[in-house]
Amino acid sequence: MRHTEESLEKGHDHMKDTSIRTVGFVGYGAMGRLMGKNLRNAGFALTVYTPSGRTGDDEVQTCPSPKSLAESADLVVVCVPDDKSLFASAEGEDGFLAGCAPGTMIVNCSTVSPDATERLCRAARSHDLRFVDAPMSGSTPEAERGELVMLVGAEVADLEAARPVLDAIGKLTIHAGPVGAGTRLKLVVNGIMGGTLAIIAEAVGYGLGSGLDRTVLYDALSELAVISPHHKRKLAAAARHDFSPQFPARLMSKDMGLLVSAVRQTHGFCPAIAVADQALSLLVKRHANDDYASLLGAVEKSVVHTPPATPDHEG
Repeated sequence: MRHTEESLEKGHDHMKDTSIRTVGFVGYGAMGRLMGKNLRNAGFALTVYTPSGRTGDDEVQTCPSPKSLAESADLVVVCVPDDKSLFASAEGEDGFLAGCAPGTMIVNCSTVSPDATERLCRAARSHDLRFVDAPMSGSTPEAERGELVMLVGAEVADLEAARPVLDAIGKLTIHAGPVGAGTRLKLVVNGIMGGTLAIIAEAVGYGLGSGLDRTVLYDALSELAVISPHHKRKLAAAARHDFSPQFPARLMSKDMGLLVSAVRQTHGFCPAIAVADQALSLLVKRHANDDYASLLGAVEKSVVHTPPATPDHEG
């Protein structure tokens, strides 16, 4: 059964009726730093681990290994880029699974494959740990404001135990079902994001190639209900030629690839998503660390031609 819950008012009320005092955060990147700030604002103590050992944040304690982080944490949040990074931090003698006391909650916010989510859940339970599958929908602006939407797969009791942490970083928690359901829902969400942007880029490419005024085109699209608020934000950035990363192309490409692979396992049908996956994969060759909306810029360059220079002389 699907449950939708509004978050509680932010602040120290998150600390009421919970034994969670210290949150260990594995993977303290662009999203993690913003999530971590909101956790601290909610009254949680925070320790962090990154593979580099550096956080650039003097307000948090950096641990030398995932294991040492887990040894002092009441709850461990994991927010890493992919399946490989997930298990590099989880497994082995220095992994967080080895450091957690029995009963510790693991909240995995990483966008990974459904197989990886289920594998990590089995490993956590074999160590007598609790597990919540909780990828989030939203980019850095939502993370900064604490307005992420948390897409959760978990047992009800585990969700309720983790709720103070989820409420500190998100405005809404959607209980999609048992462990794995959150991951699958996240792939649906990102498939819609990536596939829709690819279609918008194609249409914009036609508009520019046909001679429409660029400013008129972008301004018109910003006013239309057919474009989502998320994609209006991407179009506004593209209009300024600003592709600073809120959601890097390499991560969107990774997520689209995960979705195509997952659809294949269900014998599903996703030709439009597969084409968008290919477009984003090609984009990564030159724009891996730019925002995935740089696809708009790449398409624009392909259709707006600069007249060839006039040669100085013949011959």
